Amino acid sequence: MNRSWWHSNTPPSLPVAILDQVMHLLLFVLLCVVVGHGSNASNVSPPQRLAARQLAAWSVGQTVNTTSGPVSGHGAAKLTDVSEYLGIPYAQPPVGSLRFQPPVRYEGTSPINGTDFGPSCLASSITGNATVDPSVYANITVTSIAVDLMFDINEWADNQSEDCLTLNIWTKPQTGGEGKAVMVWIHGGAYVSGGSAVEWYNGQYLAGTEDVIIVSINYRLSIFGFPGNPLSRPNLGLLDQRLAVEWVRDNIALFGGDPTRITLFGQSAGGGSVDLYSYAWADADPIARAFIPMSGTATGFGLPTNLTANANWFNATAAAGCGGVKDDHARVYECMMGKTGEEIARNIPANTVADSGAGLPFGPVVDEVLVFSNYTGRKAVEAPMLIGNTHNETGLFRMMAPMIPESVLAAVNDNAFTCPAALRAAESVLQGNPTWRYRYFGVFPNMVLSVQPESGAWHTSEVPVLFNTTPSDLLPDTPEEAEIGSYLRRAWATFAKDPYNGLTELGWPKYTTTKKSLVRLGYDNQTGPNLAVGNKYDSACQSIPVIVVSATTTVYSVSTAVVPPLADGTTPVVTSNPTSGGLETETTTAGATPSESPSALAINLGNRPLPRSNMALGILVLGLVIFL
Repeated sequence: MNRSWWHSNTPPSLPVAILDQVMHLLLFVLLCVVVGHGSNASNVSPPQRLAARQLAAWSVGQTVNTTSGPVSGHGAAKLTDVSEYLGIPYAQPPVGSLRFQPPVRYEGTSPINGTDFGPSCLASSITGNATVDPSVYANITVTSIAVDLMFDINEWADNQSEDCLTLNIWTKPQTGGEGKAVMVWIHGGAYVSGGSAVEWYNGQYLAGTEDVIIVSINYRLSIFGFPGNPLSRPNLGLLDQRLAVEWVRDNIALFGGDPTRITLFGQSAGGGSVDLYSYAWADADPIARAFIPMSGTATGFGLPTNLTANANWFNATAAAGCGGVKDDHARVYECMMGKTGEEIARNIPANTVADSGAGLPFGPVVDEVLVFSNYTGRKAVEAPMLIGNTHNETGLFRMMAPMIPESVLAAVNDNAFTCPAALRAAESVLQGNPTWRYRYFGVFPNMVLSVQPESGAWHTSEVPVLFNTTPSDLLPDTPEEAEIGSYLRRAWATFAKDPYNGLTELGWPKYTTTKKSLVRLGYDNQTGPNLAVGNKYDSACQSIPVIVVSATTTVYSVSTAVVPPLADGTTPVVTSNPTSGGLETETTTAGATPSESPSALAINLGNRPLPRSNMALGILVLGLVIFL
């Protein structure tokens, strides 16, 4: 494999026909996680390495000797006092005999030119060439900005390769003896698309204005990262993420970072990855000490079983001409190993998605090692958490699938985003972890997708505001947008610097459901925390099995009930017979009507009824693939 780019010196039923169109169109936009140490560098303690760097003056873009080799950086394009190191390999190319196998640490001595991003990992070619009848857009007014936004977010697709396991670093030159807090970004894209090269994820402003180190990573996607092959280990993409975090632990002190202060943050599938990581490494060294899952949780998008994953694998192998489930599995695997990565990605059939049954077509699968079948009450890493979502996640999906009824979109907003975040926040509190929950409301002219109906604070819309990468070439940021973006950066970095007390010092109360502790960000486009009762938007969450808190019992059990009331000053425990608390009656986001049982509500996809609790297939297929 040519690696010269490293070392260069320069509820209603939908008709089947409409569903097929939805599958093709929406997969184009859908939602939009261990290896040893090695190397002499990792044998030196972080304080020694940082102290050694103080002996010489720090400069922008200076060469850093890493376990992957000496890496040369440069000044970032817009903040030239920020060092930018791009395309650093952390794993050997997952090609040849390493395809469909766990990642192997990369170690090298050759100089690495950190001028350009590495390729994005190969994404699924499952959008097909479907067209949609323009008449379905008769009742929706899409802005011209929306078209440009779609192009912006798809720039990762211009450069894809199987040889893609790289990471990027932004940092200001180190001053003083204390290492910087480190924030590792995991991108989204429904586990089948996306990449760290998306301009919206450029870390120069977060690093430059908040004096933290930002790291963004690539990980294998689609069938390459989550193959479902019965002869291979599952969840390879999650193992890639872990290996990248290990690389950060072993090398970040050389860039001025503190390896004991690593925070993982990510959005959509990246948020799901962060949450999955917090459970997967609960009984090992988690490396990360704080977590920020944004618009994504371990359970929000559905978790397929090995049976489902195997079916997806054999759908793809048959389409690639390698045989199916009835053929010899070893020969099928051998045939797939002989195909080019592009051939495999290009031939994944669209019906893989339609027939996946639960969850996303290629993504984390239950293996009881990294991904578990039951998360209720499961031990997670003992670490602080900041968790939340946008107010109108499905504002994106409405534009991509205007034929989907509003009641279905409202159910997705609740069941894929609001309710899983409510449950995860409650679980974190129950385990005694400092926990904060937010809901993002910002709506700005250069981020509006549709005006009729209004797209609102849609899925992913907070990301460019956080990173200060909004498309200001289309329309300039409003003063309110700039102020809210600055506030988001300060809040996220404050949490990373001191995840136990930092947000409290900013005036954020720790999360409970019965007091004003839900932090509304960008509410009425105002800067600062606007507080609401913790469970204000959770009234549709009654169908989700949750833990119920009582101050009068110490018995732990699971109850199908409301999200637990977590009162200030109460030692949280669980009871199967809740005795106090409840949800606010006021609801500002649509959900099931009183006459409509949430647990019974289903969406008829062809002949496959899909319960609301498992909307990841039926609705995430609505549009979660680009976004992040």
